[in-house]
Amino acid sequence: MAEVILDRVNKQYENGFHAVKDLDLDIADGEFLVLVGPSGCGKSTALRMVAGLEDITSGTLKIGDRVVNTLSPRDRDIAMVFQSYALYPHMTVADNISYGLKIRRMEKAEIDRRVKKAAEMLELGALLDRRPKQLSGGQRQRVAMGRAIVREPQVFLMDEPLSNLDAKLRVQMRAEIAQVQHDLNVTTIYVTHDQTEAMTMGDRVALMKAGVLQQVGNPQFLYDNPDNIFVAGFIGSPPMNMALAQVERDGDDLVVVLGRSRLPLPAAARSERPGLDAYAGRQVAVGIRSEDMEDARLVRGADERSRLRATVSLIEALGSQIMVHFLLDAPRVVTEDTKLLDKDAHAEEAPKHDATKFVASFAPRSRVRAGDEVEVVVDTERMHFFDPTTGDAIR
Repeated sequence: MAEVILDRVNKQYENGFHAVKDLDLDIADGEFLVLVGPSGCGKSTALRMVAGLEDITSGTLKIGDRVVNTLSPRDRDIAMVFQSYALYPHMTVADNISYGLKIRRMEKAEIDRRVKKAAEMLELGALLDRRPKQLSGGQRQRVAMGRAIVREPQVFLMDEPLSNLDAKLRVQMRAEIAQVQHDLNVTTIYVTHDQTEAMTMGDRVALMKAGVLQQVGNPQFLYDNPDNIFVAGFIGSPPMNMALAQVERDGDDLVVVLGRSRLPLPAAARSERPGLDAYAGRQVAVGIRSEDMEDARLVRGADERSRLRATVSLIEALGSQIMVHFLLDAPRVVTEDTKLLDKDAHAEEAPKHDATKFVASFAPRSRVRAGDEVEVVVDTERMHFFDPTTGDAIR
C-alpha cells in the first residue's frame, strides 16, 4: 500500500490542448478516492498519468516514497481495471486471473494461493474452469478485478469499470468493489462519470471540470457544502434546484425574494453565511435541494412566509417518495457552468427564461396530482447561495 501525491501535475498535448491543469491531490494510504466529472474534464487523463500510460508535462507524481514521473507502468507497482474487461477468450477464468503472475515467473504455489484468495473474495470459485463467453457481464468484471487483486499492488486504478453493465448490476457491483477495496485496504483511484457511483463508493470525491479540480472532500461534505454552482449542480440526484432571487433588507433581517415569494432568512442561516449581508439589494443564485421542500399540508406549524406557490406539471411516484415537478416563476440561472451541466445531462432548455423547472421530494402520503396548485414549504436554513457572476458560494 502507498500514498499517492500529485503536486501541480499538468498534461498539455502538442496541439496545445491543456487536459489537466495544476492538479494537486494527496491520496492517503488505503484511501478510496473517486475522480468524477463530465466527459472531457481530464479525469481519465489524470488516472492514465498515474498509471504511466500518459507522460506528465510538468509537476511531480509520487507513489509511496518514490517519484515515478519517468518510471514505466510495470515499475510503478499499480494494477489497473479498465472499462473493457480485456479478457483472453481462449483462457479459463483461472488462467485469465493468473496470467500476469505467470509471465513474471512467479512460483506456482504462490500463484495458486493468490488465485484462490481472489476467487473466494469475488465469489468466482465455481467459475474458475469456465471461459469468458460462458460468463455474464458482472462475472467478467469480477474476473478483471481478480486479475488486478492477485498482483497485490500498492495502488489500484479503475477507469469506469462499471459503465458496460446494466443499471441493476452496476448497483450490485458498486457495493462489491467498495467491499473488496475495504477488505484489501489498498489505495484506490476510481474514475467515473456517474456522480451516484462517486457518492456511494468513495472515501473522498474529487470533482473536475475542464482539467481543473473544483472541490475535493468526503461525499456528504461536497453535497452539503458545494464551493460553486458547478459542484452544486453536478453532485446530487436530482440536481440541486437553482434560480435567480433578490436579497432585500427587512429592518435588521434579510429576505430572499424568489419568484412571488418572500422567504425570510433565519438567524442561524444568516450567521453561517455572513457574506450574504453584502448582497442586500442584489441578485443571487439560490440553490434548494429537492429533499428540503415538502407539501405544506404535511408540515404542521410551517411558517406561511417560507412557502413557494406553483402548479404541478409532473409526478413521479417512487414508493418511498414522490418527485413533484413544477415551474417556479423565477428567472433561470444561466452561466457557463449551468450550460455545461445542461449539456452533460442532455437537458432541454426551460420553456421560458422567466421560469425555472424545480423538483421537490414529497412524502408519499402527499396526494398531489399533475395540474394541482400546490404550496411548497422550503427549509430556509438549508438554502444555498451563489454569486451569479463568479459562480462561487456565498458564505
